[in-house]
Amino acid sequence: MQNDILMRGRAVLAQNVLAPEVLAQDLNADNPSTALLVERLTALDPSDAAAALLVLPRRRAVAVCDRPELLTAAEVFAALPRQEAAAFLADMSADRATDVLGTLAAPLRNELLARIEPRTRATLKQLLAYPVDTAGGIMTTEFVALPETTTVAGALAHIRTVEQSRETIYAIYVVDGEQRLTAAITLRRLIAADPSATIISLSAGRPPVVVRSDTDRETVAATIRRHDLLAVPVVNDAGHILGIVTVDDVLDAIIAETTEDVHKFGGLETFSEPYLQIGFLSMIRKRAGWLCALFLSEMLTASAMQHFEAELERAIVLTLFIPLIMSSGGNSGSQATSLLIRALALGQVRLRDWWRVVLREMPAGLTLGIILGTIGIARISIWQGLGLYDYGPHWMLIATTVGAGLIGIVTFGSMAGAMLPFILQRLGFDPASASAPFVATLVDVTGLIIYFSVATVILSGTLL
Repeated sequence: MQNDILMRGRAVLAQNVLAPEVLAQDLNADNPSTALLVERLTALDPSDAAAALLVLPRRRAVAVCDRPELLTAAEVFAALPRQEAAAFLADMSADRATDVLGTLAAPLRNELLARIEPRTRATLKQLLAYPVDTAGGIMTTEFVALPETTTVAGALAHIRTVEQSRETIYAIYVVDGEQRLTAAITLRRLIAADPSATIISLSAGRPPVVVRSDTDRETVAATIRRHDLLAVPVVNDAGHILGIVTVDDVLDAIIAETTEDVHKFGGLETFSEPYLQIGFLSMIRKRAGWLCALFLSEMLTASAMQHFEAELERAIVLTLFIPLIMSSGGNSGSQATSLLIRALALGQVRLRDWWRVVLREMPAGLTLGIILGTIGIARISIWQGLGLYDYGPHWMLIATTVGAGLIGIVTFGSMAGAMLPFILQRLGFDPASASAPFVATLVDVTGLIIYFSVATVILSGTLL
């Protein structure tokens, strides 16, 4: 059985991936051919990719598994022999191994953990316990930490010894006698320092930038960006260092967060698989829920139109502008929602700033409404003047109704779109849930009410 798998793996590599002489080279994970290999293996059937991993040099295979770009990692590990899968996990970086384990079904995850030596297993279980969207969920425990009394020469010697087993050596972390983090020293500063100096003397008394294990990953990303770091240490309440979050882990987290938000903007649940690998039933299930919810919400639009049925019978010309009215309000609301969701995510505005947003969006929405209303009035006037369409003897009142309706609807759309993210965040929901379809549905219903209310006031005594 094992021989059959190895023969299959060699055939897969020869036919679909890279030339054997290239694969035989013991290259590091950053080599371009490793990235190409990951890309090729991702495109294969998981069972073929698993067979290919088994015939790769061990260091190269681990480097491939360590790459988050291997999008089918869960399926590949499920197809590997159990002992081989456990061996790969033990050799991988702790944070990446945790990511892979977190995507596996619980029975398989527990079986693989049981085959890993106790110390590594304990580390992986500790990391699996953290929520995936926190610093603890994306940190790694593979870092360099040394006592304050260590000399620069001793620190460099230690780095040379452990370099292969650490995810990054761009910074070392200094701990006191009680193992509390007291400083973070960059490798550049270490290399330039006097070899006989103690590493604590290089800190200049500056406290290290840290995050807690429960810090949201977006906040971690903002911290790394603000302080221009390659890694940020994660500490507990006592100040003991638990791990580090590296900049590449943050990039992966940002991509995942952005993907989730983009899906929500489009009105669907988040997909973890690549598009072409999403199962048909899974796609239907995750899209149908939102579509049904939005469809039921849109039924309120029909209810609103039924309420104004008499007005529609007497002034059928009003129906010509319903699509224009609804789309304009929805578009203005979607613009405001997109701006505010991003501003909240980046920390540019906070919940307490809602009134400042109101003071900005109210005049902005009013101005945008006046612009669109003016265009609407001009359009009706031009069509009437050129004889392209006859809106009847009261065409000027109709134009005024459309213009005034657009002002009210666009203003309301902007305000609703701006406030929904604040309301959702205040209630404990993800602001991204105030997606464009949701805002558009809300504004569609209220837009019709505003439009026909304005029409009732302006056209009363003439068409109505």
